[in-house]
Amino acid sequence: MLPPPLASIDCWIFDLDNSLYPASTNLFELIDVRMGEYISKRLGCTPAQARIVQKGFFRDHGTTLAGLMKEHGVEPRDFLDYVHDIDFARLTADPRVVAALDRLPGRKFVFTNGDETYARRVLDRLGLANAFDGVHDIHAMDYVPKPDPRAYAAMCERHAIAPERALFAEDMARNLVPAKRLGMTTVWVDNGSEQASHDADPAFIDYRITDIGDWLAEITGGQGA
Repeated sequence: MLPPPLASIDCWIFDLDNSLYPASTNLFELIDVRMGEYISKRLGCTPAQARIVQKGFFRDHGTTLAGLMKEHGVEPRDFLDYVHDIDFARLTADPRVVAALDRLPGRKFVFTNGDETYARRVLDRLGLANAFDGVHDIHAMDYVPKPDPRAYAAMCERHAIAPERALFAEDMARNLVPAKRLGMTTVWVDNGSEQASHDADPAFIDYRITDIGDWLAEITGGQGA
């Protein structure tokens, strides 16, 4: 049985990267390299210049892709196919997460600024290939990424989600703000990922946790770490 504050939740929404697996896995390190290569080739700049562009776009536009699309007319699938062509070997399943998600009542979704093809590969490595009812990805958002409020509204409309009965767990605190404003319960997975605490505001955070497996096991009555 869920704790009383969560008893009314019938839709569980999770960010993917650094949320459903530990930031210490550092999968993004591999994507980071591919992004730098793509930008360097596309813009004809040095790796150092590419990194400045990459991080600036991520900060100012929500994703590097959003900045590249707006400033340089980059085709999103071309970019995503390139940067997600990585080795997923460092990802492993966490039995606690697998079991706890199975115990959660209601529907479950992944809400990611990545694309569904990549998300499915990650979920497969995590033993979660069949754990979710859907993936709301960057294509479904019409390339308007988190934390733009339109991305959240579109997800709720597409999947008939009642925000007041939904919970959203995410490693980047700033991405919780629109969810909380819609009426969702919010969980900050504060596990040390890049820019996780940027614009963190306690007023928009209901739960602050460090490990998704520990927290899910706790609320579903499973075994902890």
